[in-house]
Amino acid sequence: MDVSEIREYLPHRYPFLLVDRVVELHLGESIIGYKNVSVNEPFFDGHFPDKPVFPGVLLVEAMAQISGILGFKTMQKKPADGSIYYFAGADKLRFKRPVVPGDQIMLYSEVVSERRGVWKFEVRSEVDGEMCSAATILCADR
Repeated sequence: MDVSEIREYLPHRYPFLLVDRVVELHLGESIIGYKNVSVNEPFFDGHFPDKPVFPGVLLVEAMAQISGILGFKTMQKKPADGSIYYFAGADKLRFKRPVVPGDQIMLYSEVVSERRGVWKFEVRSEVDGEMCSAATILCADR
């Protein structure tokens, strides 16, 4: 999926759309995508001016967004249909490596379960094969 199709499945827009491309998708199972990190991103002006680091909370958001695409595609729904996917929680969240401008963040998500519109995903992010973050997240379809 390119960014045009991604925008059909996520309501986020600049500067909060954090998935640039989906490279692998198995409906109801897993997804792989990526985010290219540029020094021109607005949050680097303050996080941190002399040593830019991609905010950890945005890594979590990027993993939630890739999971949202997997959920929407699996359910054959889009935000335009009136469906919205809320980030509902995170467990076992860990940060292992900072992300800096020039990195390409690979985003991985696997479905663990779905019950009554609440989805559980195992997610992780990597740069150059090295883990940046991992978590179990919950998303709710409303």
